[in-house]
Order: sequence, then C-alpha cells, then structure tokens
Amino acid sequence: MELSVIILNWNAATDTVRCVHELMAWQQLRPLIVVVDNASTDDSAGRLKRECSQVHLICNDTNQGYAGGNNRGIEAALALSNAPIMLLNNDAFIAEGDAIRLLETLQVDESIGFIGPVLYDADDRDRLLSAGSKDPARHHHSHNHQLPAGGPVHPVECIPGTVIIGQAEVFRTCGLLDEDYFFASEVADLCMVASRRGYLNVIDSRARAYHGLKRSSALRGTLYVYYIIRNRFLLIRKFHRKWKILYFGFWILYGLALSLKLQLGGQHPTARSVWLGLIDGLRGRFGNQNERVLATVLARTGES
Repeated sequence: MELSVIILNWNAATDTVRCVHELMAWQQLRPLIVVVDNASTDDSAGRLKRECSQVHLICNDTNQGYAGGNNRGIEAALALSNAPIMLLNNDAFIAEGDAIRLLETLQVDESIGFIGPVLYDADDRDRLLSAGSKDPARHHHSHNHQLPAGGPVHPVECIPGTVIIGQAEVFRTCGLLDEDYFFASEVADLCMVASRRGYLNVIDSRARAYHGLKRSSALRGTLYVYYIIRNRFLLIRKFHRKWKILYFGFWILYGLALSLKLQLGGQHPTARSVWLGLIDGLRGRFGNQNERVLATVLARTGES
C-alpha cells in the first residue's frame, strides 16, 4: 500500500518537523513525504534541511499560498509516483491505522475521487470539527458538525483540506488546486470539479484525525476572514453562474452586516478585512493579497 504526503510549511518549522517525524514513525506505511516551504521568513528552510533530511524538500522563492504551495508538492509527487496523495496540515495529526483505513476504502471503490476522515479538535478530542463539508458559496457554516447516520462511508459535497486523500488519477484528470484562491475554498473547488467529472467525495467515519487550531489563531481575525469572504465570489463565478446575481446579493448583504457589527463591537481590523474581502470579491481581485490586506486593515490601529 503506497501513499504520498504533502506538507506545507510557512514559518512553522516546529510543527512541520513534528508532523514529519510522526509519519516516519509509522510501521506499515512508508509514505513518500514532500515538504514545501512557502518562502518562510524565519529559519524554517534550514531547520527542515537539518531535521527532515529524508523528505523531498521544495523551497519556494515566494509565498504561493495554500493552493500554490500544495500544487508544487502535488506536481513533485505525481512525477515520482502513482500513489494516492494526502494533503496534510502541519498542525494536524492522523494515526497510521486511520490513514490505512482511508486507503483501504479508497481502493475498494474506484468511483471515489477524494476521501477524508472525521476531524476533531486536537485540544479537545471529543469536539467534532468536521464530518465533511458543504459548498461554501451556498452555506454560511460549511462544515458538517454532526456524524451522519447509517454506514461508515458517506458522500459529502466537499472535504476539508486539513486531511484529504485523492487518487493520483483524479489530480491528473481534474487538475490541481486553483491558485486564484491563494488560501481558503480551493479544496472545496477541487472537490466540486471532481464531482462534476463523476467522482465521489466521501468521508469514512471509522477514521479520525485531529487539528490543532491555536497556532493559526493570530491570523484568523484578518487574513483568514478576508480570504473566506472574498473567495466565495470566485466559487460563485465558477460554479453558480445561473444564480450569480442572487448569491452575490446575499453575500453582499451578509458582508455589509458583518462588517458593521464588527465595527460597532470595536473589532476594527476584522471589520476592515470583511469590507476589503467584499470589495475584492466583487471586483474579481484574486490571488495573493497578504501584504496589501495586512497593511490596509492594520494601518489605522498601529497593530502588527
């Protein structure tokens, strides 16, 4: 049983080293591990070279976001193997037995394109984060927060990118992640493309994974909010052209109301992030906007 694993690093070598060492401790699976450093500004690249010498390391010259960074890893994995490919966040954990369970389910049904585990909070292991997800363009809260009834394998619209395995053939047939998203919704996009090509997206409730949310919390009120708001408009353009005016109208009203609520509540950087995401989504300004967003939303408060 073969597997390629893509791990993206951005200024978080400690998490990435831990993640790699956990994979290397597996006894049955010996995955091909591809680590992509997304132009970190700390000492990540040097640490990864020293402490993860057994992996295939790619060092990007620029920050290419979640989509572009993972795409460089997927391209390398496809060039080296035909094995299924797992995208694994460096702040997530999946045990070897759970990875094997997902691969076994993937093997028995050729119609499955992407598969994921049930995702729990690493700091509160009884707290369910996601049992698959829904189209973010049509749902405010896109994660499924209840385990579905019935058998263990359940079709879903989308699978979170925290831990997801796809057939190599699916990446070759459907393409890679759309880099216009930069961050957020690109995996949902790819799942929806696969679905249109006749593949199933499923979760196997017998497999668990855990996601640590604390490390990334500093960016959740600015960059994360911006990209989540903005990228819905890209999803609508690509998948909901027939209902574009209706969906645009809904998310415009939602964005205006949310921005006003945050502004009145004193959360000024987050309010500006929502407003900027709304404006850029309507104008079709996609791709990497990290520096511009942070400079804009934090300028008036002197925050950094």
